[in-house]
Amino acid sequence: MKILSIIARGLFIICVPVLAFNITISWVVNSNDFYTHRFEKYDVRQSLVDNGLNLTNYDMEKIAQGFIRYFNSSDELIHLTVMQNGKTVELFNSEEILHFKDVKGLFRLNYYLLAGTLAYCLAFALISIFWRKGKYRLHLAWSAATGSALTLGIMILLGIGIWLNFDQLFYQFHLISFSNDFWSAEGNMLLLFPQGFWYDAVIYCAVTIALMATILDIVSGVYLGYRRKKDKAIIPPIDAASSS
Repeated sequence: MKILSIIARGLFIICVPVLAFNITISWVVNSNDFYTHRFEKYDVRQSLVDNGLNLTNYDMEKIAQGFIRYFNSSDELIHLTVMQNGKTVELFNSEEILHFKDVKGLFRLNYYLLAGTLAYCLAFALISIFWRKGKYRLHLAWSAATGSALTLGIMILLGIGIWLNFDQLFYQFHLISFSNDFWSAEGNMLLLFPQGFWYDAVIYCAVTIALMATILDIVSGVYLGYRRKKDKAIIPPIDAASSS
């Protein structure tokens, strides 16, 4: 039983950074504002105009909504179109379309991991809080504090990697995550998502995850401190115990 308890706590600790990562990624993927603000920040519309696509701000909004709809749909391939001179034009070429299929696969994996880690963490927390009158609440607090510390450590390492060479880090991510080089296909994809877009996304995710971990660490630390004081108050001083 003790071994099972140790394994359960170990899994919870590992799940904490994974859950924080999955929550943040899911939010960014489905944030229309995140897309449109970066489109504006990096003057993406003008880049597309220079490439022969005369788009309006409304068109850019529809493109952002199209990505969100695609990543949450059952469609295998993305088909975003824009109107040019009264004609419907495909926004992406065949290689770009296949790359977005691979990207959607990663986001789907993210959703599965989010569901799995969230279910496990909730189950572990509820059992720790209510089973045997909360006997394992200290285990929960300790595991949460350890998991948040692990998360912060990972974010620090990620921050160092970004500071040293974000471009190389981003390049290696693509080599590991994709089995083809369609991610470098020349077309509107790289204009819509310049390097700065992904730099902002990584920084945003890292900061958000670090904040989540910090809040969890503070809450866990407060509870552990409270229990420590409470346990000391229950145990009588040595002199009082001997005199009785």
